[in-house]
Amino acid sequence: MNLSKMSCRAMASVVSMGMVLGLTACTRDYTVAYVYATASKKGAAGVVNEYAVDYQTGALVQVTGSPVAAGNNPVSIVAAPNGLFLYVLNHDDSTVQEYSVGSAGMLTSKNTYKTTGSFPTAAAIDQGGKFLYVTYTYQTGYSAATPGPGGVSIFPINSDNSLGTAINVNVGNNPVAVTTSNFNSFVYVVDQEVSPNATVLGFAENTSTGALTPTPGTVITTVAGKTVATGYSAGTTPSAIAEDPTARFVYVTDQATNQMYGKVVQSNGSLVSMVNGPFATGLYPVAVTIDPRGKFLYTVNFNASTVSAFALDPATGSPSGSVGSGSTPVKTNPTCVTIEPALGIYLYVPNSADGSISGEKLDPHNGGLQDIQNTPFPASGTPTCAVAVPNGEHATQVVQP
Repeated sequence: MNLSKMSCRAMASVVSMGMVLGLTACTRDYTVAYVYATASKKGAAGVVNEYAVDYQTGALVQVTGSPVAAGNNPVSIVAAPNGLFLYVLNHDDSTVQEYSVGSAGMLTSKNTYKTTGSFPTAAAIDQGGKFLYVTYTYQTGYSAATPGPGGVSIFPINSDNSLGTAINVNVGNNPVAVTTSNFNSFVYVVDQEVSPNATVLGFAENTSTGALTPTPGTVITTVAGKTVATGYSAGTTPSAIAEDPTARFVYVTDQATNQMYGKVVQSNGSLVSMVNGPFATGLYPVAVTIDPRGKFLYTVNFNASTVSAFALDPATGSPSGSVGSGSTPVKTNPTCVTIEPALGIYLYVPNSADGSISGEKLDPHNGGLQDIQNTPFPASGTPTCAVAVPNGEHATQVVQP
């Protein structure tokens, strides 16, 4: 028998029959995905923690060489659709840092790019993998000392996944989150204005240039030399946004009122509120995500140190409390959430005050959460955000509209 041609699972079966074989070369077959978590460090540059995800248990194992260096105060991380490149926002440097993902999950820093404004807050990549949208806090000429509106840096993504020269779109005060559509060319930005002007801004994407044009119901104007933006209502202090994989529904958390607002996407990209919303979350929701199948939604509640789970009605998009997982405890002050896209059943939450990553296994039947064995997993620095990418040997979940 030619052992070099056996699959790792076949070799595992041979082992179970009593043969003793070395399986070192098969390690990657048991790694279903990789998780990368940004973390800040007091008085020093930040890092990116690197983990391999065990396909049987969801346990995180640190990748050799973890962590890798990042810029000052990395706050967000996104992955290219091919899973081979990552982009990290270094808030205090006002930069985007590009990394390549190696064959064993190890990251290599490639290039660093300046945003068109100061202090980036969030990022999203369009479904075609052609443009990176980065929200930032202050337009040129404004700062914490002289506050003013923010904007969006639009970076073209080249064929080698490097970034081209960014163009700029001005938006209102304090843009904090952004999401893109899977099947429609729409981009939505959360503008955390002072109450009562909190809003979600909708844009149609030019798929050739990346340029953004306001959708009906979104207006960007200039008043007394400052950009003023109005859009769709989003509570008092909107904090995070996610769109379902079918691009029919948008969800926005409100950290001030402990609620989530559901929106129905219209054919022109405008948003209409769900009739039975808003929906209660835990205390101070700061992050939201939807599982790859589009069946379940999860909010991360910073003050409660919990994750709330919701089942999504496939026809209306309305969320309802998921069976057995209304409020799953994690560690102290969680900040972000990601679900690995290969099996789509392992969920990870960075805990900022605990210096750890919590791991949960979601039940694909009802969305309930159960602790992964040995959770939480240690992280270097103060974790801020996380992203998961599939191992190249494993497929990614695909949802059809």
